Amino acid sequence: MDPRAQVDVARMVGASVANEGVERLRSHIQTQIRRSMGVSEAPRPACDDPGDAYFPPGSITRQVHADLPAMLIGGVAALLFQMLHPLAMAGVAEHSNYRKDPLGRLERTANFLGTTTFGSRGEAEAAIAKVRRVHSQVTGVAPDGRQYSGGDPALLRWVHACEVHSFLAAAQIYGPRPLSSEEQDRYLDEMERVAVGLGADHVPRTVPALHDYFDSVRPELRLSREARTARNFVLRGVSRWPHEVTTYGLLVAAAQGVLPPWARRQLHLASVPAGDRLAVRPTARALASVLRWVASPPPR
Repeated sequence: MDPRAQVDVARMVGASVANEGVERLRSHIQTQIRRSMGVSEAPRPACDDPGDAYFPPGSITRQVHADLPAMLIGGVAALLFQMLHPLAMAGVAEHSNYRKDPLGRLERTANFLGTTTFGSRGEAEAAIAKVRRVHSQVTGVAPDGRQYSGGDPALLRWVHACEVHSFLAAAQIYGPRPLSSEEQDRYLDEMERVAVGLGADHVPRTVPALHDYFDSVRPELRLSREARTARNFVLRGVSRWPHEVTTYGLLVAAAQGVLPPWARRQLHLASVPAGDRLAVRPTARALASVLRWVASPPPR
């Protein structure tokens, strides 16, 4: 064989071995991340048939939800945000075992979000129907004496608004690129179908409408005793290994930074916008780049 050809073959073999090593590392880290989040199975393939997908492949919802770092940060922010509604928090405190099985609850939430975002219409509608059945069993009396129901359209609107606000805010700061105003409105408009499917009504479909909704509901919000307990649980986390504790702490700090300032104040969280910009955000963006590389599919 020509010496030059031998060199070319050696280079190709070396590159192949190196790529296989990188992909093994990527696969190993992906498995560790899924385990740390309580996700025991690899994600199912997305439904890419525009006629059958619940959200078509070109939707802005798929673009936003496909970014793991923004979804992790936004998900933690949404958990904190939702605690401010006393009736929603009462339902979680009395009907959820989040303290005994926090990873199980996280896995169910992640599966629902993944199915409704990337699944077929049939899969998404089945997941929505399952959640509605669970919500129908969530009823009780809050500590302030008011009755609550998991199927209350107003409470479902609140939970949905907290989620979409948190995901959008995290995507703007930590996503691969900022979203235009039109794209943000389109995201809210697309996500309305999930909220309505779950039983919500009068769902905000634009960013201005979302802000108007929060302004209208703020008099009802407060940090109840149950919310304080849940807030402390989320801030503390369930990780045990040092690297997990460090990573989780950074995600929580980034999540606090995407909350509206008034929500941070009501949650009695430290408000250090300058520190957030100078310390937390650059470090969290670096972590986001690593997570994005880990979550990306291997090159063909």
